[in-house]
Amino acid sequence: MTSTIVAEGLRKRYRGGAVALDGFELTVPEGIVHGLLGPNGAGKTTAVRVLSTLLGFDAGRAEVAGADVRREPRTVRERIALTGQYAAVDDLLSGRQNLVLFGRLHRLRPREARLRADELLDRFGLTEAAGRSAKEYSGGMRRRLDLAASLIRRPRVLFLDEPTTGLDPRSRNQVWQAVRGLVAEGTTVLLTTQYLEEADQLAGRISVVDAGRVVAEGTPDELKSAMGADRLEVVVREADRLGDAAALIAGVAGAAPDVDVDRRLLRVPVADRMGALTAVLHGLSEAGITIADIGVHRPTLDEAFLHLTSNVGVAA
Repeated sequence: MTSTIVAEGLRKRYRGGAVALDGFELTVPEGIVHGLLGPNGAGKTTAVRVLSTLLGFDAGRAEVAGADVRREPRTVRERIALTGQYAAVDDLLSGRQNLVLFGRLHRLRPREARLRADELLDRFGLTEAAGRSAKEYSGGMRRRLDLAASLIRRPRVLFLDEPTTGLDPRSRNQVWQAVRGLVAEGTTVLLTTQYLEEADQLAGRISVVDAGRVVAEGTPDELKSAMGADRLEVVVREADRLGDAAALIAGVAGAAPDVDVDRRLLRVPVADRMGALTAVLHGLSEAGITIADIGVHRPTLDEAFLHLTSNVGVAA
C-alpha cells in the first residue's frame, strides 16, 4: 500500500528551549483517516504544521503526497489542504460567494470557480443555504462550508486539526459524514482531535502522541486490546455480601476481583465474557446475593489513551 505521509525522526525545538517534536515518526497509507491523539501540548498541532509546510523543523525527514516537505514545499502545498479549528470563511459573503472566492484565489477561471462551488455546495448539503451569508450558518454548516473551501483544488491529503471543536453532537455528526465521503473518494485525511469518540468513529488507524513522539499506533480495536481482557463488573445491593460475592467471582474468573466498597462494585478481567457472565449470575442467585447491576465491558479508547499517556512527560 502506498504511503501518502511519511515522517522520520522529526525534531522541532521552539525558541526558549521547549521541545515540540522529539523523534516523531509517522506513516500514513493512502485513502484512510489516520488519527493523531494526545494530551494538550503533546506535539500534534506542531506535527501538522510541519507536515503542511507552515513550520520548519530542525532534524529528520518528511514526505507528503510524494514530495519532500523541506526541499519541495511548494509542491506539497499544491497537493494538500488544511482545515484548522476555526472556520476561515468570510461572514459577510454567502456560502456560494465564499467558495467562488476560494476558487478564484486558487486560479480557477470564473466559470470553473462557479461550477466547482455549486458542486461542493451540493456535496456538503448546502445548496439551499448557498445564497445566505455565512454568519447565518449554524456551527455545523460553517464547518462543512470550511471543508468545502479546502477541497476547491481536490487535494490528495487533507489535514484536519480539531475540526469539530465546540460543535454540538448533531453538527459533529454532519462533519463526520462529510469526512467519510472524502475518504470514500480517495482523499487521505490526517485528523487531530481531542474527542476520543471522534477518532474511534473515523480513524482507520491512530497514532498516540506524547512528549513530541508517537508512543503507540494501531487500529482503534488494537489499541483497546492492548488494555487486556474484557472486564466483568458487578454491583451488589447489600454491602455486607461483598465478601461472599468476591469469593464467588474469584472462583469463576480465576482471579480476585478489585473491590470498590463505597460503590459496592466488583471488577475482574475475564477471557470468556458470556461464560463468565452466565456462571456469575447463576452463582450469585444460588447464594441469595442480590444484584443491583452486572455487565461485561470492553476496554475503551479513553482507557487506552489514559494508559498510554499517563507516564510520559509533556511536550510543547
